[in-house]
Amino acid sequence: MANDILAKINAEQTAKLAGKNFPEFRAGDIVRVSIKIKEGDKFRIQDFEGKVLAVDNGRKNVSGNFTVSRDTMGVRVEKLFPFNSPWIEAIKVVKRGNMRKGNVPKGRGVRAKLYTERTFCSHKAVRKLVKR
Repeated sequence: MANDILAKINAEQTAKLAGKNFPEFRAGDIVRVSIKIKEGDKFRIQDFEGKVLAVDNGRKNVSGNFTVSRDTMGVRVEKLFPFNSPWIEAIKVVKRGNMRKGNVPKGRGVRAKLYTERTFCSHKAVRKLVKR
């Protein structure tokens, strides 16, 4: 009985989520998330731009979410966004990142060679590792 109710709610939420067309992105990409913010009676759109640290539970799942991190004046801010949030207006990929791992904990103090970002020079066939 309870499983039927949960399955029905999950199907409804998945149908709502299918209507949103978010671009494909993964850990290491820099994205701009447009968030709807309510101030009194009015709504406004505010952008939050930063590096995607992780994409959890998949984008087609009802409980799927992603973590975006940015530094503002030396202070690190991380936000966890659910894919099925009604407050997300749009997601735009600003820059593609090519990471070796699917989760990027290096912003949290972990320094390892596995979490370095690889960038490729367009005019030379030379690969260099960029550590940030």
